[in-house]
Amino acid sequence: MINEDKKINANSKNEQLEYFRSADSEDKELTTNQGVKLSEDEESLTAGERGPTLMEDFHFREKMTHFDHERIPERVVHARGFSAHGEFELYESMKPYTKAKFLQNPNVKTPVFTRFSTVVGSRGSKDTPRDVRGFATKFYTEEGNFDLVANNFPIFFIQDGMKFPDVVHAIKPEPHNEMPQASGAHDTFWDWVSQNQESAHMVMWLMSDRAIPRSFRMMEGFGVHAFRFVNDEGKAHFVKFHWKPVLGTHSLVWDEAEKLGGKDPDFNRRDLWESINMGNYAEYELGVQILEEKEEFNFDFDILDSTKLWPEEDVPVRIIGKMTLNRNVDNVFAENEQVAFHVGNVVPGIDFTNDPLLQTRLFSYTDTQLLRLGGPNFHEIPINRPVCPFHNNQRDGFHRQTINKGQVSYRNNALAGNSPHTVDEKNGGFAHYQEKIEGRKIQSRSKSFEDHFSQAKLFWNSMSNAEKQHIIDGFSFEVGKVQYKPVQQKIVDMFGKVDHGLAAAIAQKLDVSVPPANIQSKVTKASPALSQENTPKLAETRKTAVIISDGFNGAEVKKVIENLQAAKVQVAILSDRLGSITADDNSTLKAKHTFLTDSSVAFDAVYIAGGMKADKMFEKKAKMFMQEAFDHFKPIAVSNEGEQWFKEKQLPSKTGVVINKQQPDDFSKQFIDAIAAHRFWDRSIL
Repeated sequence: MINEDKKINANSKNEQLEYFRSADSEDKELTTNQGVKLSEDEESLTAGERGPTLMEDFHFREKMTHFDHERIPERVVHARGFSAHGEFELYESMKPYTKAKFLQNPNVKTPVFTRFSTVVGSRGSKDTPRDVRGFATKFYTEEGNFDLVANNFPIFFIQDGMKFPDVVHAIKPEPHNEMPQASGAHDTFWDWVSQNQESAHMVMWLMSDRAIPRSFRMMEGFGVHAFRFVNDEGKAHFVKFHWKPVLGTHSLVWDEAEKLGGKDPDFNRRDLWESINMGNYAEYELGVQILEEKEEFNFDFDILDSTKLWPEEDVPVRIIGKMTLNRNVDNVFAENEQVAFHVGNVVPGIDFTNDPLLQTRLFSYTDTQLLRLGGPNFHEIPINRPVCPFHNNQRDGFHRQTINKGQVSYRNNALAGNSPHTVDEKNGGFAHYQEKIEGRKIQSRSKSFEDHFSQAKLFWNSMSNAEKQHIIDGFSFEVGKVQYKPVQQKIVDMFGKVDHGLAAAIAQKLDVSVPPANIQSKVTKASPALSQENTPKLAETRKTAVIISDGFNGAEVKKVIENLQAAKVQVAILSDRLGSITADDNSTLKAKHTFLTDSSVAFDAVYIAGGMKADKMFEKKAKMFMQEAFDHFKPIAVSNEGEQWFKEKQLPSKTGVVINKQQPDDFSKQFIDAIAAHRFWDRSIL
């Protein structure tokens, strides 16, 4: 065994490689658990290259079943989550496209339950790691439950679910030391990425600001897969689902996210919980991208490839309704932890496509719930129970709650008049879309799935300069944690196929070779919808710290607070102690936050009003608060003693800094406008 000293001093390629190999380094043949040698481990068995996945694929079922049952009792992935109840209301009938009843009548509100989550970390990890976020919604419709199991990225790492256990094993804490928690910044993940280059597009999103959302309320959701809408006449359209947050899509900056993980590991769930309690409900508009079947092959990518998005400029998103999350859970375990989502929970009018990742998920979810929730009756747990009646001949099993009466539990039967009976399609019975399938049983992927870099380049082209720098910084941090130098080089070479400038910038940070420029993608197209610079920006519900000490200007501060609250900005009074802080006119404001309990990372903006009786320690902490907010590109307002402290810090005053040289109303308006702008990225060049 190689000791730690040798690890630290292992500079040559051979020494490093030897360290990372296990003691048992003998090359082995891949087999099933029954010892059957395998000729394929990356593609599931399908009916033709673009056909559905077949249940007879015993290796896929064994591999996925074992993976689904690895963790007890928390979820294998998406263990860290938080939820809320709400309702969905339709803007316009979708009858021409789908017969799903909850998408027919704008006057009917459908109850929903939504769970947001991180993917990689354990249930006890922090809210703010660099990670994908789950965005799963259960619609309790009159026809049964429909689950839209979405993410905050429109794509995924892999094209076929056969690889899902592999990517999760790679990104989870490494098994020999169970580190790092809730992070992909380690060797096994980036080794996997370098060996599975279909992940290039997803990794670009993961290194971007999208991976560190400011709030669940400010996070997009995407159904990822192409589904089908089917109408009353049996005509089908391809469809992708989108959730668009009314407040826009916004993110933290990396340093801020890291500090929040220590200061408030519950930052995102606390934001959702407190916002709903205050009546600032989380709102999202539901959008759909719809394609006629005849348009399936009209694009330079395969519409069934889950590593590809449908650019909104090519396939517009049609907004059809709004979800409002307006009620917090009553019990986190009973609701948030026991809720069971499944992409296979659909209603008549919504059906599946041959997306190979979707096809494998249809098997995996039920299998996972069987272990996690203790048996086949998880549908009877209150949070999972449909609002419409359900009847079938399924019986017994762990945790059965239904008391079935009578002697018959089978069909066909005469003793109970063949009840429960099937329902034909015209009367609401689910009937699978009759897609014509031809092809040999095969473990292979269509050549239309082979381009892994064009949309990664599209994403890069769509970013603002600030967003591009954040992606470079993301790669530099994450891959910089990799200890095995050849993996770092492989990653730089891989993303050289996306953009040479990106790869060169990462290479410079990692001290590896720059790949040649002629291998980069030739794509020049951009999709403005992908940049968060083009999202709605509002001051509403943004959280502002008002920093005061005894002797503050009472009339001015109270007027500014009044104006902020009128603009629906959340105001938090912060001082060096809790309780009443006395103004120069002997009025008081109550501080509920202190320098010790909070820092600037907990707020979107800061107003430093100071106070004539502030001591040197207060002044020092206020300046530190101000400096950190400035470094995170946040709006800052200063007046009175706060203005003097700002000048003493010698910070530039032209970018998102409002200095009180006018009446409180004008000062407030300028500050509210700055809060609506959110960040001032041009500070990075000052």
